[in-house]
Amino acid sequence: MKIAIPKEIVPNERRVSVVPETAARLVKSGLAVRVEAGAGVGANFSDQAYKNTGTTVVSDPLALYDEADVVLKVQKPVMNTALGNHEVELLREGTVLISFLQPMLNPDLVQMLAQRKITAFSMDAIPRTTRAQSMDALSSQSTVAGYKAVLLAANAAKKLFPMLTTAAGTITPAKVFILGAGVAGLQAIATAKRLGAIVQAFDVRPAVKQEVESLGAKFVGLTMQEAADKSGYAKELSEEQNRKNRELIAQYAKDADIVITTALVPGKKAPVLITKEMIHQMKTGAVIVDLAAEQGGNCEATKAGQEIADNGVTVLGPVNLPSMMSCHASQMYSKNITTLLQLMVKDGKLNLDFNDEIIKGCCITHEGKIL
Repeated sequence: MKIAIPKEIVPNERRVSVVPETAARLVKSGLAVRVEAGAGVGANFSDQAYKNTGTTVVSDPLALYDEADVVLKVQKPVMNTALGNHEVELLREGTVLISFLQPMLNPDLVQMLAQRKITAFSMDAIPRTTRAQSMDALSSQSTVAGYKAVLLAANAAKKLFPMLTTAAGTITPAKVFILGAGVAGLQAIATAKRLGAIVQAFDVRPAVKQEVESLGAKFVGLTMQEAADKSGYAKELSEEQNRKNRELIAQYAKDADIVITTALVPGKKAPVLITKEMIHQMKTGAVIVDLAAEQGGNCEATKAGQEIADNGVTVLGPVNLPSMMSCHASQMYSKNITTLLQLMVKDGKLNLDFNDEIIKGCCITHEGKIL
């Protein structure tokens, strides 16, 4: 069975779906692993590193796709302007594709995959179960994003994070306010604390209060019992609930030096938690880093991919933060995606058991049908 690892073509995507160390394990298990030339360069993995594992390096992307039984990617398929074809069109009928697809946000792509009779699995649809933890790419990449968000904030801020006692006097620590205590939020809390900041964190889910406090941060929230779905993700709230949350957030945001927002609802536009009115009440020189920028933003002033200034407050709308830490992000994602692949393979052959809750849960299209 031939496994293909294409080079990612989405602008500024530096990650690779499978790193050499993981490719070596696939080769040892009897799979024929093929990687497009240059696929790992953006994450500091050379073609030679893949060759050393027994992986075949292929220079022609058309040949790579045409001979593949399974294609492993990071980003969803997009138009390849260099080849004049959409990446879906490069896939043979019946090919298995595993990548981030965000199916609820990309219905046209899902239709294309179904029409092409591609068996597509989405890494952002992995069930949140104990058994599936090693395949949970959303969590692994959110860990990277939460860490990097704090570094971006520290770089943009005009203040030091830690308290320092110097011959020139005592520097008071920065106040960091984090909205959303999921994986990205918790990593942001931990990183900000390591840098010496005073950290407060907001969430609507009572279950995360203990986790926030265990990292040394103060928990802020109305602890709405109905605010989480059965998987533990935050779910969409009513307008009245959102109004109450914004009132509470405004009290803490106005005193913060740094605000990092991480609130997402799967398949929905991100909730607006920081209004322009709140920004105008914040300190001059404060920094907002909006990790929900790609899904509309938690901050009303956010522009995806841009840094803007609003009333003396710097608003960052970074996109694809994991790509900025491409080496370790690729290593983590590689473990996630190949663990899922190994669940689908038996004795070197594809064995899709749709009675398995993980396989069934993340399969988006199969045999021309949208699942």
